[in-house]
Amino acid sequence: MVVQQQRCGGGALAVCCLAVAGVLAVGTGCAGTGPGDGEGGGDGTGRQTVADARGADAPVTVVRRAAEELAAAGSAETRTSMETAAGGTRVTIRGQGAYDFRKQLGRIKVVLPKDAAGADEHRPITELLAPGALFMKNRGAGVPDDKWVRIDTTALEDGNLVTGGVTDPTAAAELLRGTGDVTYVGRTELAGVVVRHYRGVADLGRAALEASPSSRGALAAAAKGFRTDTVPFDAYLDDEGLLRKVRHRFTFATEGPAVAVVSTMLLYGFGVPVPVELPGEADIYTGRVQQGGSGPETP
Repeated sequence: MVVQQQRCGGGALAVCCLAVAGVLAVGTGCAGTGPGDGEGGGDGTGRQTVADARGADAPVTVVRRAAEELAAAGSAETRTSMETAAGGTRVTIRGQGAYDFRKQLGRIKVVLPKDAAGADEHRPITELLAPGALFMKNRGAGVPDDKWVRIDTTALEDGNLVTGGVTDPTAAAELLRGTGDVTYVGRTELAGVVVRHYRGVADLGRAALEASPSSRGALAAAAKGFRTDTVPFDAYLDDEGLLRKVRHRFTFATEGPAVAVVSTMLLYGFGVPVPVELPGEADIYTGRVQQGGSGPETP
């Protein structure tokens, strides 16, 4: 398989972005700021604002509705980051692309940090996101340049929340359906857009129960793969209820201290076309993939 996972103390450690290219072994600790607040744009016009129509709604109601509002908006451009640290070395993997929330299809170019793959430079990895599947091109590790690697995300113990180095945008929004404890922090500005900042904790189990059918299985799997069911987050929504930025903090179980991964997603340019053509069977690599220093593995 492509994704390296290991059981640690009864939990499951999915080696997230590190599994994308076998970058390094996950260590302890993590911190990060994610995509800059000055990036992106988009106006999301033509819809009544939260301030006018939903000003009396409780913060938990507004946050839980984020996935529905994104589906109504249709699509968006996105910038992402996923940060972790190992042996005192901080690793940040960044992505940029677009995603269709109605079709749950997206295309994101993932950029590995310098030297992360054992060389000065590494070609960006193209990822196609689809319901139940993740496709990667320029995967390296013995995969031909013209072939894609396919991962069945329904079999991932993290529900593809961190496996590809990019949290699936639908899963990131659906996770907020599990919000229980949330606080309205206040208004701020994000990329020139006034947004409302909410800080809270989502429960993976509750999110799985409340999620749309296409996301339910992945979130249910994730509830079993993390150290705890709770995921702290910061979410920024505009006056129309559109999620503009979300940062999740995931925690894995290990034999030693817990491992944390910070995943940030920035959304802008709502309504953009998102052409995604999934590879055919002839374009899928079925050979063996070299997984970091652990030897070849069968995808």
